Amino acid sequence: MSPIIDCQGLSKYFANKEALHQVSFEVNSGDTVGLVGPNGAGKTTLLRILCGYLHPSTGLVTILGEKPGSKSLLGKLSALPQDAQFDPVFSIETQLTHYARLQGFSKKNGHNETMRVLELMQLRHSANSKPGALSHGMRKRAAIAQSLIGQPQLVLLDEPTAGLDPVNARNIRQLISDLSDQTTFLISSHNLQELEHLCETILLLENGHLIPQAEAPAKSSAQFLTLRMERVLETELSTAINQIPGVESVSNQQKNEFIIKYDQSKAPHLDQNILQLIAENGWQYRQLINGQTLEEQLFSS
Repeated sequence: MSPIIDCQGLSKYFANKEALHQVSFEVNSGDTVGLVGPNGAGKTTLLRILCGYLHPSTGLVTILGEKPGSKSLLGKLSALPQDAQFDPVFSIETQLTHYARLQGFSKKNGHNETMRVLELMQLRHSANSKPGALSHGMRKRAAIAQSLIGQPQLVLLDEPTAGLDPVNARNIRQLISDLSDQTTFLISSHNLQELEHLCETILLLENGHLIPQAEAPAKSSAQFLTLRMERVLETELSTAINQIPGVESVSNQQKNEFIIKYDQSKAPHLDQNILQLIAENGWQYRQLINGQTLEEQLFSS
């Protein structure tokens, strides 16, 4: 099966500035992929190329086997920019129905499709409201509803939960998860915890370069646990954990968060041992995670 996104040797120059350098990756149907990197890393440039708004300087890119911007991608590819806005004059229903008509829906079917995507976003009751009457979070959800019109095969989302309260952000994450069986998502976000929950694959851009994620040797038995504490004496905890057989190292790069590297063959029940240690000392912990957090995987030295 051909990849839904295929980028090979993609570079983009603006005058003498290189925004992207030899970027190559593939995204398969049904994947949920995160796009991360600091400001100016090239994320927006990459998304604009995938949408067909910009042309690469060198390299090849195809979406569903077609060149970005091809008419054959109408209704199959959808994108939501972070700063997407609605016309303040018309109701949400009128505008979404108009966008559905542009995809080829009849007036009646366009209205039905608008009601469907608004229902997904729990906004059906606000269909006749104008954008100015909606809260920021509701406008954001309406914009996401627009991106789902026509059930596209690929959806590109730029900071989909930025500015949302925790409840609405959680609902958006749940919706993406529920739709991921039939829709491929590429999500650009600075929220690493969000991407950690949603994405199977992470693309890390730095200064226009796609940074490969380090992979552990296939035969290595080294594993990681991430322990987040409420409050504890850091030296005391690190010393105690290091004394458990099989533990190789304990690092503490963030306050009250400990990355524990251990040999699984020598400590198959380390998680239970750590919880017992915490209970015996009367310490309070917040979370014990199997593996490293996404932040540690991407940015730890």
